[in-house]
Amino acid sequence: MDDALDDAALRTARAALAQGRRQTARALLLHTGDDWDRRGHRLTVLARDPHAAALAQDWIRAEPESADAAALYAMALVQRALRGKEDPDRAREACAAAGTLAPADPTPWLGLLLLARALGPEPEVFAVFTELRRRHPEHHHAHHLLIARLAERPSGGRADAHEVYDHAERAAAEAPADSPLAVLPVVAYAEHYRVLAATGPTPADPAASGHWSGPRARRVLRTAFDWWLEWEHDEHPRRHLDLNHLAFALSCAGRPAEAAALFQRIGGHATGVPWSYAHRDPLAAFHAARTRALGQRK
Repeated sequence: MDDALDDAALRTARAALAQGRRQTARALLLHTGDDWDRRGHRLTVLARDPHAAALAQDWIRAEPESADAAALYAMALVQRALRGKEDPDRAREACAAAGTLAPADPTPWLGLLLLARALGPEPEVFAVFTELRRRHPEHHHAHHLLIARLAERPSGGRADAHEVYDHAERAAAEAPADSPLAVLPVVAYAEHYRVLAATGPTPADPAASGHWSGPRARRVLRTAFDWWLEWEHDEHPRRHLDLNHLAFALSCAGRPAEAAALFQRIGGHATGVPWSYAHRDPLAAFHAARTRALGQRK
């Protein structure tokens, strides 16, 4: 389960970074340009290397005006802060510095959103999300982070659990027709299940939970699957995350034929989320669901 997914150039740059060489990463980010979803994906993955912060600091010394160097440094500090190895305020300062060098880039705001989603109060989450959306309204990773945080709201009153579904469906409806945010309502169901399994009486086996059996869930799954069948732009950098979410939901809903089509498209690009939900071994869960779906299809 490689978080680089099918991005071969990213894997090459990450391997070079692990060997203490930054030039491949420099060329990769230069080539990425303002493809914001791809830039965010690549920087997030590169920043997880244990030596990314130190290498980015060296890069900044060599090229003080490099927005790419500043963004990698900021995202590396964010990753360290999320692991409890860095002061979150220092990471926030690095994100602000990166944003100053490239005001149109949503990636420094993605770093701030990662911190806010994990460590900050809800108003901070929404404030950062708003700023990020000003720069890229359909930012894929940002919407996933917001949905995950909304799903964790306590149920009842203003924080009714179904609010996460409403938000996801609204975002999907407002996005362009070819946007992978069409799958966001399916993501919302997985995030809600994650919280229910962790805090309530919901079974740890998602297929036995009945979570995807209601009329709204069936409608969401049908809409997302139909959209996927007609999707003509199958090159989004995080598309395998969406495909895994959809395969997971279809497997849990007892729709093996449709799930099998997704598994064939996924190939070997399994993702930890959502297969790890309910504290399961993600690779084992993925293979079990895949074997069931492809076996029943035969």
